[in-house]
Amino acid sequence: MLKAIIGKKVGMTQIFDADGKVIPVTVIEAGPCVVVQKKTAQKEGYNSVQLGFSDVGEKKLTKGEAGHFKKSGTPTKKYLKEFKIENPDEFNVGDTLKADVFSEGDKIDVTGVSKGKGYAGVVKRWNARSQQHTHGVGPVHRSVGSMGANTDPSRVLPGKKMAGHLGAEQVTIQNLDVCKVDADLNLIAVRGAVPGPKGGVVFLKSTVKNA
Repeated sequence: MLKAIIGKKVGMTQIFDADGKVIPVTVIEAGPCVVVQKKTAQKEGYNSVQLGFSDVGEKKLTKGEAGHFKKSGTPTKKYLKEFKIENPDEFNVGDTLKADVFSEGDKIDVTGVSKGKGYAGVVKRWNARSQQHTHGVGPVHRSVGSMGANTDPSRVLPGKKMAGHLGAEQVTIQNLDVCKVDADLNLIAVRGAVPGPKGGVVFLKSTVKNA
């Protein structure tokens, strides 16, 4: 059975376990998602299902996107995501998946786009040490400093950790615990933090880590 769903990050809060200990959790509005497309190993070479999440008007889609939904006969959705599965016979196009695909105690991986932090220097971006605050350093204590290039190779090698754009990239947090599931409200409480801002779209699936 596929354990995967598309959701939207609501925010963080805390709950208490049976022993009265505080558990920090992220609340995710998970689903409902509709199966828009199904792929099989016989036709496409692998087994997967494509899920759609969040209703959107057809006018806001391109002609190709609108035609994709019209072909499958499913309602138009804003977000699409494909998940690989082992047995495609478990699903049919048009099926609806809700938050109860997961249950309390499940281990999941959560993928999202991290918060963008703009242009950042090496100290913030790569945790580089700042230069010593002594005579001669001047107003550049947090600058990158020497690049280490000499006569050979006389250039900065690719991959050098330098200042640049920080955040706004896809991040996956693995092996998180599902603490609570509310199928009526389509809410899932996941232990700890997940990538992205409030309202950001996240993808939940069974963890790839071994138990």
